[in-house]
Parts: sequence; structure tokens; C-alpha cells
Amino acid sequence: MVERFSYRGWNNAYKLSNGSVELVVTADVGPRILFYGFCNRENQLYEVEADAGKTGGTQFRLYGGHRLWVSPEVERTYYPDNAAVTVSIQGNASRFTARREESFPGTNLQKELAIELAMTTSQVQITHRITNHNMLSTTIAPWSPTMMRPGGRAILPLGPRIAMDKDHYLPVGAFGIWSFTDFADPRWVMGTGYIQLRHLPHPQGRFKEQMGGIYNSAGWGAYFSKGDLFVKRAAVIPGARYPDFGCNFEVFTNPDFLELETLGPLVDLHPGEMVEHVEHWWLYAGVPSGENDEWIDAAVLPQALRSAASFA
Repeated sequence: MVERFSYRGWNNAYKLSNGSVELVVTADVGPRILFYGFCNRENQLYEVEADAGKTGGTQFRLYGGHRLWVSPEVERTYYPDNAAVTVSIQGNASRFTARREESFPGTNLQKELAIELAMTTSQVQITHRITNHNMLSTTIAPWSPTMMRPGGRAILPLGPRIAMDKDHYLPVGAFGIWSFTDFADPRWVMGTGYIQLRHLPHPQGRFKEQMGGIYNSAGWGAYFSKGDLFVKRAAVIPGARYPDFGCNFEVFTNPDFLELETLGPLVDLHPGEMVEHVEHWWLYAGVPSGENDEWIDAAVLPQALRSAASFA
């Protein structure tokens, strides 16, 4: 079911629901997926209260929820997408297409979210598209950050741990760090098989922000909060050139929210060409709480593997 309605001050929003979960997508700005959660329950995503209902202007606003960005992170990444988008609905598939990014700092890129909600389960497929309408080629990677509600923890899996021998001399992954990444910050939990980043409203570390990225060969990441587990997947392309020293999954947090992000490979996008990046989402309820690798293996990994079966 797709319903057009007013949401938090925007007159043109769309609710996608299948009786199990629902999404809310703005059409007055963005596009943004502002809500994803179980029907009649709270939002799994973070919404920026101060941005509610706003449109127009030249100032970039986060709005909240899920967005499509362009990597590498430079001035054009922060294009103020504050105008109405075009909406096309066919069955359980909905397309939200933004205007061309023509005014500064735009470079004539055009973004689109195509959203398909499963008929009964929590699964959502989101196809992110970026088209180059400029006269010049540009090197970009699709980047899809999801702003999660406060108080939880992001989980990224590491590859299998194997003792050093003649078959294991070379590195098997990369870890991207930023100038404000501080592994002494207690929000980081470094395990043997997983990396966790916790959201804390009053962090005690040196920097209020923390960020890190990995080459994630498993292709999934998760966010756990209040017994609910959000899982997202994106295809991993072996040998592809990923941004930020080879990262295809990244996490970011500040005192307000935490982001779980995926990235596609870098591409040389020629005039008139389009690049796609596809994510799949799932939501699971009643997941027991925990903190360490053993908890993740017992409570989180089975759900991630369960999502992999439907993803395949």
C-alpha cells in the first residue's frame, strides 16, 4: 500500500506499508527515507527535528533518515537538495527523482531512489541512481548513509581470522581512519571477528565525532537498538576500486545519531551515463541484548545469514 499524506510539516510525503513494516519518503525535498520501522512502532531512523517541514533555500540540511550522497566527500557532496522531487509509483515499486544539481556547488548530477517493499516481510530494496548530465566526465562513487536512532550500536563483520602461514602473508582488508578517529574512545569496541561503534549522547572522548570504514567482504552491516536489529546489505565487487582507501562500509557517530553507510565502487561517469548502487534492508524484533563477539555470533549473525538467503 502506498499512501500520500502530510508528514511533520511536509504536505507531500508517501507512506509505503505492507502490514509488517512501513517507510515514509519525502517528496517536497530530498528524496529522503525518513521513517523505517514496524507498523505502529517507533522509527528506527533518526529525524532532525529542527529541519522538519522545511523546504527551499541554499543551505544544506540533513533532514534525517536515509539519503544518497556522492563520494569522495567534497563541496558538491553537500548540494542542498531542498526542492521537490518527481514521484512515480507502479505497484509496490516507487521512484523518487530529484532535480538536476545545476546551481553551485552542483555539477549537473541527478539522483534517484527506487524503493521496492516486499509484500509481507520487512525486506526493502533501494536502488540508488546517479546520472551525469554534465558535459564533462567525473569520478564518483554512490554513497548511501542511513542515520539511525540514538542509543544503539553499529556492527561490522571482519573476515575470517586465520593464523599466519605461507598462505596468509598478505593483508585481507583495509581500515579507513579519519583525522578525528580515536580508538581510545570508548565508543569503539574492537573484537576478533567484529568492529562495533556505539552511539553515546554524551561522549567522553577527545572528539565528539567518530568515523571509520572497512573493506567488508561479507557485504552486511547491522545496527542494534532496544531489541531491534536493522540489517543492510550491498553487493561486494571483488577487485573493484572503492573510495576512502578501499572502504565499502563505513560508520559515523556524533552525540545526536549514528550512521551506517555503504559505498559503491568508484566509476568514471561520462556525460549521459548513470551508475546504480543497490541496498537491501531487513528489520528483526526481539533480539536479545549483548555486547561482545559471542553475543554477535549467537544473536546477530543468524539474522544476517537469514537475510543473505533472501538477498541471494
